Amino acid sequence: MKLIIAIVNNDDSAVVSSALTNENFIVTKLSTTGGFLMVGNTTFLIGANDDDVARVKEIIKKYSQTRTAATHSTASFGRDLNNNDMPTEVKVGGATVFVLDVNSMDKY
Repeated sequence: MKLIIAIVNNDDSAVVSSALTNENFIVTKLSTTGGFLMVGNTTFLIGANDDDVARVKEIIKKYSQTRTAATHSTASFGRDLNNNDMPTEVKVGGATVFVLDVNSMDKY
């Protein structure tokens, strides 16, 4: 058994969640905030059998869009912005997926 941890942009979380549950995967959603842009993400916790991992990753990849956004260079440091800061284009969205081995899982 595996635990899949997927960090997805908030803009994509509803469609990712819907696609996973439509295929009968049990999903737990956590609201999280990314450290670089300080924007909202959704972290999914998904328990899956070893042979289902590839399908879960396909779904997440299919529905997690990468897009470009403009941000100020100091935004990631939590400092105040000033008029001299020029916006920088960065890629946002997509997904970061971790797959971990699970020794035991109990559901009560």
